[in-house]
Amino acid sequence: MALPVFSANGLIVRYGITTLLNSSTLALHEGERVGLVGRNGCGKSTFLRIAAGDLEPDGGEVTRRRNALVGYLPQTFGLDDSATVEANILAGASHILKMIADYEATPAEDHRASELLDEIEKHDGWNLDSRLATLVTNLHAPDITRLAANLSGGEKRRVALCRALIGQPDLLILDEPTNHLDTNSVEWLEGFLRTYKGTCLFVTHDRFFLDRVTTRIVELKAGTFYSYPGNYTKYLSTKAEREAGEESSEHERQKYLARELEWVRKGPSARRTKSVDRIARYHEMAAEAGPSRDEQMDMIIPPPPKLGNTILDLKGVGVKLGERVLFDRLDFEMPPGSRIGIVGRNGMGKTTLLRVIMGELEPTWGKVTVGQRTIINYVDQNRAVVNDEDTVLTAIAGTADWVVLGEEKIHVRTYLRRFLFTDDAINSKVGNLSGGERSRLTLGKVLLRGGNLLILDEPTNDLDLSTLQLVEESLAQFTGCALVVSHDRWFLNRVCTHILSIEEGGVIEFTPGDYDYYLEKKANRLAAPAPIVKAAPAPVAAPKARGRKLTYKESKELESIEDEIHVAEALSAATSALLADPQFFVTRSKEFPEQERKLEKEQATVARLYARWAELEAIKAAQG
Repeated sequence: MALPVFSANGLIVRYGITTLLNSSTLALHEGERVGLVGRNGCGKSTFLRIAAGDLEPDGGEVTRRRNALVGYLPQTFGLDDSATVEANILAGASHILKMIADYEATPAEDHRASELLDEIEKHDGWNLDSRLATLVTNLHAPDITRLAANLSGGEKRRVALCRALIGQPDLLILDEPTNHLDTNSVEWLEGFLRTYKGTCLFVTHDRFFLDRVTTRIVELKAGTFYSYPGNYTKYLSTKAEREAGEESSEHERQKYLARELEWVRKGPSARRTKSVDRIARYHEMAAEAGPSRDEQMDMIIPPPPKLGNTILDLKGVGVKLGERVLFDRLDFEMPPGSRIGIVGRNGMGKTTLLRVIMGELEPTWGKVTVGQRTIINYVDQNRAVVNDEDTVLTAIAGTADWVVLGEEKIHVRTYLRRFLFTDDAINSKVGNLSGGERSRLTLGKVLLRGGNLLILDEPTNDLDLSTLQLVEESLAQFTGCALVVSHDRWFLNRVCTHILSIEEGGVIEFTPGDYDYYLEKKANRLAAPAPIVKAAPAPVAAPKARGRKLTYKESKELESIEDEIHVAEALSAATSALLADPQFFVTRSKEFPEQERKLEKEQATVARLYARWAELEAIKAAQG
């Protein structure tokens, strides 16, 4: 078995009366990729901080392999705002830069020089510049010359992720690494981690990511770690088997207790040794705790008001920012009962499109029509609908004691308990909540507004997996309509009836079906041969075209043009096949924009050659 890089024995962590880690033990071995899952607030981020050396537990022992380098992306991170993007990223490779500086200052004959050289090569230190460029390109980090102070929250997070990866640490710890990444970047990160030589521990809500990357799932539940070898799908089946076994054992225990209780109540007349032992065994069994069950959130979306014939209608809508066209000529009519996933790379205009739909931004051209009976309910990705200084109670209902859900009126505390907030949490400030708890609170507040068109911008960020499943089930049963911007592929597959994709060059594709079907159609579209463009018939009233003979040059052109078409079609087909190959996105995904542009040019060449061939053939036919 591989050697442990990190081990924790008997960890204890308490916050007030809450015990997050209860004599918990876990070891991470060389080359493992461990996904840590569990309910929001169960202590996942706390454990990651302990593993990274950023927090000391209240009790227990933490051991790291000697000289093991640790890279860490926390949920709340800091950058040097006065430094450039490049400087902030290279701060994650400071140990390599120091070794290079020491090596260059050490005489060649000194034995220390060879030791430093071995360490530099172990961490691929001589390729630091190319690794920086690769990370910035594939994670779509901002220009390396920009100051960190001028970056958005999402840009800063991508810089912090680059910083954690660049040093190639022995132990890589990532807290929600897929947040603020587009789908292409997430897929590249999956490939990067699958071939990563170090040990990786991460927390993520992205189930596709967990399924494709992990070699082991560790669940943190009630202060205890439960380990499941394999990926997320294997974890789900193994956990179900374990819980079924626990339920069966608990059923047998309850049957035994009921039988023994009846015997105890009869009061055996002779308190012989066997009777005393039997009573003691009964009390021992009765004192055992049954299997712990996850408390389920009870999320109910209020019944939506009836929609009109027109829900949302966009005609020729486009947005231009400066010299850049984000999207153009969007014609879109929302189908009744649809749940539409909006996808595309970061910066392509997804959130801008939502702002145009809600009337917060005027389109550069085109018209947006919102139906008279359409009531929009919106939650943004920054969870800005709650105030840090409010308590959880006042954030939901102000000074009111009751909230209304459709025709149902319930007490505000009862409503908050549906979202798994304890009495202590209900009275605490919003600013003290974890990211997942804040997301649950935001959902609770947004749902109270009602509405029949839900617009959700990255609704899955910071939610735990069980809450995500409930959100998916609730949205799938929602009888209104929904527009969802998300990079969570699992979520898009479970919820969406259509996909609206903003592609390179501002082109928009609207595809019925889930995300997998959209990917299939996109691959087919890229692999399809270029359409044959037929030349329009020559106008009757164009006497100059009649009877004109091909020139010598045109005759030679006609003789060779079919060969040119065959060559152009072969090049286009080769590029299409490359882009349709799933392995391409694993090993060469950074080349996708360039190859896509290349394919467009090749297809345009094929179309131009066919048009010219048709024109020359028409002239030849007319002459004789």
